[in-house]
Amino acid sequence: MLHLNYLTVHHNKETLCVNDISNVHGIMIIMPTLRDLANLVRFEHTIFALPFALTSLLLANPIGDWPSLWTLLWVLLAMTGGRTFAMGLNRIADAKIDALNPRTASREIPTGKVSTRDAWVLTLGSMGLMILAVFQLPLICQQLLPVALIILALYSYMKRFSSLCHLVLGIALGSSAIGGWFAQTGAWNGGLPICLGLGVALWVMGFDVIYACQDTEFDQAQGLHSIPAKLGNHKALQLSRLMHAGSVLSLVYFILMYQITIGFGMIGFGFVIATLLMAILLIWEHRLVRADDLTRVNMAFFTLNGQISMGFFVFVLIDRVLLWLLPEYVAFSQQVFDALHLSPLQ
Repeated sequence: MLHLNYLTVHHNKETLCVNDISNVHGIMIIMPTLRDLANLVRFEHTIFALPFALTSLLLANPIGDWPSLWTLLWVLLAMTGGRTFAMGLNRIADAKIDALNPRTASREIPTGKVSTRDAWVLTLGSMGLMILAVFQLPLICQQLLPVALIILALYSYMKRFSSLCHLVLGIALGSSAIGGWFAQTGAWNGGLPICLGLGVALWVMGFDVIYACQDTEFDQAQGLHSIPAKLGNHKALQLSRLMHAGSVLSLVYFILMYQITIGFGMIGFGFVIATLLMAILLIWEHRLVRADDLTRVNMAFFTLNGQISMGFFVFVLIDRVLLWLLPEYVAFSQQVFDALHLSPLQ
């Protein structure tokens, strides 16, 4: 009897262990799926647009008047939802193209790591999140929501019929700066957010052209459109340099317009440093990539552009804090602007 009871208990323990292992294996199955979904939409690339949306939130406020936590939360959710919607739709639309391209054949949908159904669930759910968040923001954000959704969706199909696909992507990410401004003020403020958005848009267009140089031959063979496929890599990289020069000039013009529209002393030397840092990193970016050597495109695309966006936000944040706490910093900034001929009073 005792022997029988021991066997029963021992059998139950083995059953329990097997069930525990099955549960562990179940977790192991779920976790890679979540990771694959994040990889599908390149979640880490949110670093490109989000810092500029936060920068706009800061610049749209008077000195010492900070965005509310609720505004910050809804902007973060709207940005994350909108970008995930755009990337998810892009991966779904390009699944067959990605499968044919050796560079992209290992992506999640072509390899079956993520099913088309799961991709649609993520994409539509993200769109719902964006809509929900935008309706917690000022009326102008709600009114422009259909335009934003159209732009986000259009990029995924643009390269099938026009090499202006880079322009659409630039407008999409440049809109993040405009949207951040509207989320805080609900107003145009003399076109200031458009000027800032233009700087971001030209920056994005420039690095997207660089990235597209990797697929020039493939795009030409498949009848897909891009600036490198139309002009060749050499001319495309020259055009990318012009776009990045235009981006820096737009930000310099923003400094002048900001002082005229908002008032002098409301923007400081930190913004000049952020713009200068951006210019230096863009010059370095173009030194890394040549028409006959694209081996360092990934470093130019992700590493440097991530540093540009995050660095810009950090310097603007420091600038706002110093303008708030130190009157001496305002005077110092005025001296710098005068020396650089960036003061509208000259």
